[in-house]
Amino acid sequence: MSTLRSYPFFWFAALLCLSPWISSPIALVTGFVLSSFGMVPTQLPIAKITKKLLAYSIIGLGFGIHLDQALQATSNGLGIIVATIAGTLIIGWFVTKRIGLEQKTGYLIASGTAICGGSAIAAVAPAIDADDQSIGVALATVFVLNSVALFVFPVIGHALALDQITFGTWAAIAIHDTSSVVGAASAYGEEALTTATTLKLARALWIVPVAFVSALLFSHKQKNITIPYFIVFYCVAILVSDYLPEFETVYQGVFSASKQMLVVCLFLIGCNISIEKLKQAGSKPMLFGVGLWAVISTTSLAWLMLT
Repeated sequence: MSTLRSYPFFWFAALLCLSPWISSPIALVTGFVLSSFGMVPTQLPIAKITKKLLAYSIIGLGFGIHLDQALQATSNGLGIIVATIAGTLIIGWFVTKRIGLEQKTGYLIASGTAICGGSAIAAVAPAIDADDQSIGVALATVFVLNSVALFVFPVIGHALALDQITFGTWAAIAIHDTSSVVGAASAYGEEALTTATTLKLARALWIVPVAFVSALLFSHKQKNITIPYFIVFYCVAILVSDYLPEFETVYQGVFSASKQMLVVCLFLIGCNISIEKLKQAGSKPMLFGVGLWAVISTTSLAWLMLT
């Protein structure tokens, strides 16, 4: 009770994040503001709570993926999906070392750029045992670029006279979060929206192998291999929803609740970020994110226009 009385703004904001009116970026910023003004209870094990909630949220999101649609989209665009995901992660790995960026922060930004933004970062973070500082910086970078993409991509698409399918494919590959992909594609046209949504769904399946590979890559630094069990349950959730379609209403409820729980997670991550920590991180993460995003955007667009 003393914690509740001492930090009323924290608890009010946490409850507000359970409502549909608070988006992921707003939740992250709200947590950061409360942290900056000392309104976060220090006695709460926020980092530990956040990691568990992230894992549960990712499992719940599995119920929102329709396996047949995802597999069909993957087979139709397998080449460019594999090339862009692998290329982004490899380039990100080497550039991170080259510029001296903290390795887990760089890897999380690369993972978010390669697959599906905040969801990929949330899935990969526990697999590589990333701390809240690395997660927060990576998410902030991705959210900023998402906001830019939402407005810039349709303008570029119209300027280059891209057809609906080409634009939808490009948006699914080069824009980080699914929400921004849907926003940009819907502004471009109905066919672009259908193409982008389906292909983005297919890319989300690649969270599974990327999380496993990530755990192996960072296991030598942790002296042991951390098996991301939540990814196994994520796969189980996809299979259950696919083979027992009669419970679709329940699955959608779990999926919606998991998306909202992810918003709460981002609020808690924001609560563990401070101005001092951001100053320590410097401008490298944002410059790295912009550079990596520019590479995947231009190369994928060039490939699509030439084929």
